[in-house]
Amino acid sequence: MGRMPVMILCGGMGTRLREETEVRPKPMVEIGDRPILWHIMKRYADFGLTDFILCLGYKGHVIKDYFVNFKARTTDLRVQLGRPEKLQYLNSHPEEEWTVTLAETGLEAQTGARVASAGRYLAGPTFCLTYGDGIGDIDIDALLRFHAKHGKIGTVTGVRPPGRFGEIRQTGTGAVAEFNEKPQVAEGIINGGFFVFQREFIERYLAPLKDPILEREPLQNLARDGELMVHVHEGFWQPMDTFREMKLLNEMWASGRAPWTLRA
Repeated sequence: MGRMPVMILCGGMGTRLREETEVRPKPMVEIGDRPILWHIMKRYADFGLTDFILCLGYKGHVIKDYFVNFKARTTDLRVQLGRPEKLQYLNSHPEEEWTVTLAETGLEAQTGARVASAGRYLAGPTFCLTYGDGIGDIDIDALLRFHAKHGKIGTVTGVRPPGRFGEIRQTGTGAVAEFNEKPQVAEGIINGGFFVFQREFIERYLAPLKDPILEREPLQNLARDGELMVHVHEGFWQPMDTFREMKLLNEMWASGRAPWTLRA
């Protein structure tokens, strides 16, 4: 399963974190000295998933620049100032094996349209999908085993945080009975991202629609058809939507007790 692609939505405007996102897209806002996007990718990589497809939109060039220059940013260098083309990399970095596809999916495209657009880079029948601004100590192996076992088209990770995200109501068998976008009061579990889909989700539920919002018609229809299952995650999960949440995540990282990392 190591070559299963991981698609990450990186194109939103991040308006609730405007102080930070005036100059960069929200996935590039740092926790410590690395963007939250890197932390999300590292979580997947720790479970052996190192093929990434990033769905770019707002200020996508910032993300491109980061990864194009990643080796220079993260290793020791020796440069001869009269001959800069003689740049020497003096050591390696742990992300050497990562493959990152940077897909321009439109400045103002909706989430579902971004997934459909980047779908041309998918290989194989199954892929992971998540948001570029939410992190958790998700057990990716357990998530993939759950998805493979139930045999349905989609799996969403259900979490128990603040009540302003898409609520999931499940049946006794674990099927998603109803998918409601941003209810006023969340009861039970909500959409935490960290999806797994069969490729037919794009072909049947996204491609026929014009600029679909992933969390509305596509996932609502998938749930109605009995093809969306929920993998409940009882551990840590935190979005980075506000300055307070950014500060919280940075404090966790600085303390050396960030729940989402497997570092020693």
